[in-house]
Amino acid sequence: MSAQESNLDSILSDFKNKPQRVLVAAHRATNDNYPENSLGAIKESILIGVDIVELDIRQSKDGELVIMHDRTLDRTTTGSGNVEDYTLKELKKLLLMHMDSVSTEHIPTFEEVLQLTKGKILLDIDFKLEDMASIEKTYALIQKYGMENQILFFLYDYKDTPTLQKLDKRIRIMPRAYSRREVRRILRMDNIDIVHIDESYYKDSAMRNIINSGARVWINSLGKYDAMERVKKDSGFNALLSKKYVNVIQTDLPEALLNYLRARNLHR
Repeated sequence: MSAQESNLDSILSDFKNKPQRVLVAAHRATNDNYPENSLGAIKESILIGVDIVELDIRQSKDGELVIMHDRTLDRTTTGSGNVEDYTLKELKKLLLMHMDSVSTEHIPTFEEVLQLTKGKILLDIDFKLEDMASIEKTYALIQKYGMENQILFFLYDYKDTPTLQKLDKRIRIMPRAYSRREVRRILRMDNIDIVHIDESYYKDSAMRNIINSGARVWINSLGKYDAMERVKKDSGFNALLSKKYVNVIQTDLPEALLNYLRARNLHR
């Protein structure tokens, strides 16, 4: 990286121009030492060189966007009940849990995350609310900070892609394909830079079509491959990278995956 080139510049350059480079997405950020979906975990992700942080957005009782995977507070905080039943002020009084212990981290707002990550890393937004008003609010915050080029907006239903593209074509949409047939349909759409695929239907010929279109192939190491990696070093990542067209991997082991890829010249 040159002195003039930021980490974000390097990530975007790899994303657009170097399909042979495998990008690393940290699932709910790098949470070995910090609670999932916390500012500390995001800072750690930036520090170790992660390319993408995956985060989950929910809405508080008073309409504020907060980072939280679960619908309820019970598993990850010192509170209980539904996120949507608490105001932001009430949510901010809670502490996040980490490995069954109370941490010093609070529930972050989406705006706090944008302030922290501007110019540093890509964000994969897993949106847990489906109403258009909440999506428009999310887009407005992204636009406020001029971070359109840092966002991947994950969609469970690829058919929603045109609706979101009308809001702002600068914000990348990452549709999930549940079959090779859906992959073909997604590739007929405009401005698709990345497709979330499932291992169950992976086939080199279909994935080659994604790469040839100029888009990236996102796959999860979560579960099976991460579990293999925890038992025997390199076993899970070797198995996953045998799928030769995969070039974005989401994992709960981002530092281990970065080390693996760098040793093979697959990451900067």
